[in-house]
Amino acid sequence: MQLRTLAEVVDHLGASGRTGIIDGTEIRVRRPAAGRKDRDKFISGKSKQNAVKTMVVTDCDGRLLSCSPAQHGSYADITHAPHLGLVRLLDGGPALEILADAGYQGLGTQTGGRVVTPPHRKFKKNAPD
Repeated sequence: MQLRTLAEVVDHLGASGRTGIIDGTEIRVRRPAAGRKDRDKFISGKSKQNAVKTMVVTDCDGRLLSCSPAQHGSYADITHAPHLGLVRLLDGGPALEILADAGYQGLGTQTGGRVVTPPHRKFKKNAPD
């Protein structure tokens, strides 16, 4: 089965009852040419290097379901998901669960709890279950 769009990926995960996993990944690139418009946008704040970012969706077995087009390196994970339409697809869409890292915190409230991220703050004592 070949899934061509993010909407098809969401429908597939919802119909199969499988858990999805999303993550942003950086790919180092050569520094854009001098004088190029938006040259500074390629510098990643995380790695302090020139990079492009993409968002990857896999199933719980690690099979690649979707890979977004590359964006400049300063593009945050939390910004990438709504830009691709993931929030719109999940809010009121099929009942499914997508696991994400801390870069997607806040996305759970925008998607009706369908995106699950680690707790925002660390508890020193009496951590909730």
